[in-house]
Amino acid sequence: MRNKFTLRVAVATAVAAVIFVTGSAAHAAPKKTLQAFASEQEISDLFKRWAEEHQRRARAERRSQIQASPSAPAAGMGAMMAAPAAKMADQAAAAEESITNVQHAGVDEGGIVKRHGDHLVILRRGRLFTVRIGDNALAPVSVADAYGAGIEPGGAWYDEMLISGSTIAVIGYSYARGGTEVGLFEISSAGRLRYQATYHLRSNDYYSSRNYASRLIGSKLVFYTPLVLNPFAGDPWASFPALRRWRPGVTAADFKPIAPATRIYRTDEPLDPYQGVALHTVTVCDLARPEMDCESTAVLGTPGRVFYVSGGSVYVWTTQWRRNRAVAVPGSGVFRIPLDGAAPTALKTAGSPIDQFSFLEGDDNHLNVLVRANGRGEGMWAAEVSAGDFALLRVSLDSFSDGREAAPAEAYKPLPRPNGHAIQSRYVGPYLLYGAGAGWNRAQRTLSSQVYALRYAGDAKAHEIPLAHGVDRIEALGANAVVVGSDGRDLHFTSVRLAATPVAQDRYTRKDAAQGETRSHGFYYKPESDNAGFVGLPVVGGNRAASRQLRHESAAVLFLRNQSLRLTELGALDSRAEANANDGCRASCLDWYGNSRPIFVGNRVFALMGYEIVEGELAANRLAEVRRVSFSPVTVSLAR
Repeated sequence: MRNKFTLRVAVATAVAAVIFVTGSAAHAAPKKTLQAFASEQEISDLFKRWAEEHQRRARAERRSQIQASPSAPAAGMGAMMAAPAAKMADQAAAAEESITNVQHAGVDEGGIVKRHGDHLVILRRGRLFTVRIGDNALAPVSVADAYGAGIEPGGAWYDEMLISGSTIAVIGYSYARGGTEVGLFEISSAGRLRYQATYHLRSNDYYSSRNYASRLIGSKLVFYTPLVLNPFAGDPWASFPALRRWRPGVTAADFKPIAPATRIYRTDEPLDPYQGVALHTVTVCDLARPEMDCESTAVLGTPGRVFYVSGGSVYVWTTQWRRNRAVAVPGSGVFRIPLDGAAPTALKTAGSPIDQFSFLEGDDNHLNVLVRANGRGEGMWAAEVSAGDFALLRVSLDSFSDGREAAPAEAYKPLPRPNGHAIQSRYVGPYLLYGAGAGWNRAQRTLSSQVYALRYAGDAKAHEIPLAHGVDRIEALGANAVVVGSDGRDLHFTSVRLAATPVAQDRYTRKDAAQGETRSHGFYYKPESDNAGFVGLPVVGGNRAASRQLRHESAAVLFLRNQSLRLTELGALDSRAEANANDGCRASCLDWYGNSRPIFVGNRVFALMGYEIVEGELAANRLAEVRRVSFSPVTVSLAR
């Protein structure tokens, strides 16, 4: 009864939450939406009232301190503003075969390697590379800095890349320039790179240990960028969504607003500026236009967040701890922001999702979310340390409106709690699967664990599937699933048949090994038929923490064959890169998004590991190396 009781209390306290929901063009417009500000003056007046209240509190606090200790100097305004400011800072080509393991078909995610026709395009350590694979070739072609000529890259990280037509968009974050940086490059049919332009979007640091900052739907580049605001600043508009094109001598005055007051929304909840205020912003930029053009929609709410992108909407879940009768309780809600520019909607909720894989907007007009009582959102490692009870929230999209309504208690299905803290989940067909593993830490010795599977649209109970290892990755094998995890020494792949009663079907064990990549893009499944296909995953030696991937490429990429859920090894393509080779790196000199990937292009198989690409060939059910190439900046420069 503990889960049910805890979740009912959470639902009751969620009425005090601030929320954000986004709408999908695939469904009829809701009757009610969030309310937009009527004018810039209305927003300025709100911030002015907050500043005046802050000054009133500061004067009262100063008088109190003088009365309590007349000899003590009064606290200055700067010191009084430091606490909330510091707190806020702390929170601070569909037609072509995809080679990226994405959450939704048709919604590409920013990654480190993409395919453009006859070429692979790789983003690594502040540079772009192209490697020709057409006509059975494997040869480096071109290299370019991932930032424009004249831009000082110090303090910038270039993490993600997307390709629309012949335009490559490199997504990064610049601490020096204070925002999301978008570099545009043109790629020719011969694989040559030409820099076009760089744009800056005002934002806080978008980095997440699991999620990706950017998506591409058709030619539309989509960002979710949180903006944690200083509500006591004189000019709120200095921090609101804006875009500028970089040029030598550019200044803050070159930023042009891209979210007018009438596209900035609010809920019915009174915001407490001392608890933090954020502008949850969804920006859509059209890469098909000669000059990148962007528009933003934003909701004013509390800072905590997890975001998820479906084909027509961005969902942002906010959570903040509040005091209720001297007891700290989490208030939360979800905003649904349509990508077509329609007004956002919202719903009051309880708990918090773990990461973007906790969500699924189903074809049945429902939103499904795996929530935990004490989730921390997904900013900077927070997704690795959630706590508390579990439930599945399942609500109709039609229940989202102006944010005054709360999801009813019966919309939450209590779920069993797995052993462990680093939670992994994935929706596969009609099932939700979830379990716990080591996350970014070194795996501990584990002889027994479990993954749970339940039909998210039904009333059936969650099925516990015993495992001999932790749950560090859950992926689809067609209509079924595979669970990957360590027992503290060996790496295991357990196939799961998702029938009426889900059951573990087979297990392959790689001795003395661990995952070389934890991000979702590190895995790929290439189907041959409904019941067969190939699995690829980077691996390293056993008993190594996942954080190793930030500084070292994987030792190899392992390939398995799936035949009716029986998993057999085909072989591994090994790295021979020289350790700690000097590549003259000037930016992004840690591989935040990893550096190793399995790549399937038609009938060809590749392993990307650092600056190496190794090609393998399948013969007699074994994968053997055919050739390899280095595309390091030194190698490419010497080849010119």
